[in-house]
Amino acid sequence: METFTGLRMVRERGGSGPGGGRPGCLPLAEQVLLVAVYHRTNLTMRQLAPLFGCSPATVCRVIQRLRLLLALEPAPRPVPGVDRLWIVDGTLTPVRNRKVAASSRTYRFSASVQVIVAADPRLVVASARPAPGDKADTHVWRESDLPAVAARTTMIADGAYLGTGLIVPHRRRAGRPLLRGQEGDNAEHRRVRARVEHAFARMKTWKILRDCRLKGDGIHHAMLGIARLHALASVG
Repeated sequence: METFTGLRMVRERGGSGPGGGRPGCLPLAEQVLLVAVYHRTNLTMRQLAPLFGCSPATVCRVIQRLRLLLALEPAPRPVPGVDRLWIVDGTLTPVRNRKVAASSRTYRFSASVQVIVAADPRLVVASARPAPGDKADTHVWRESDLPAVAARTTMIADGAYLGTGLIVPHRRRAGRPLLRGQEGDNAEHRRVRARVEHAFARMKTWKILRDCRLKGDGIHHAMLGIARLHALASVG
């Protein structure tokens, strides 16, 4: 359980330390499990309360307090002389909070969340704050803090990031077919870039990313928390 829920990490970050007000009615292990269940199932707080023998207000307080402690830590600075291959891409996440969402190409109010995934070990290393779902990927990239995180690394992306300085596929122009070498480059590019799609697919098994009801920075913290829980489950 400690590996799956991140209990050890929450303890190290001070989750079991003293806090204001009266003591909580749930031990720390159950609080961390509650947050993990909330992210996995996307049950409402009224539905979770009887499962853990507490009130909906307690469920809300636990989620608000622990979601920051479970969040993915900032990516470490690249070590000089060490080659890294990172992949960036964005995904649309349905969000009910209209302040961070917009009607997107999926005809739903969504937020665009961009993440960086390491080619090896195929884990999320950074996630940008969500942007309205009608924004182009290049605009979201430039307005986020991801370019600073990815400095001094080799970054690849799909064709939507043309003009950003990232490594993108060769484009076929009218009347000018791709050369054989360029077609081979694009095939290898697709093979490597597929890893970010696999990461999205695994992360979206956590149902909160299919219909997020959280307000404010809730979707951002949920994405960071799920990235951390996925990493713990993958590598311990």
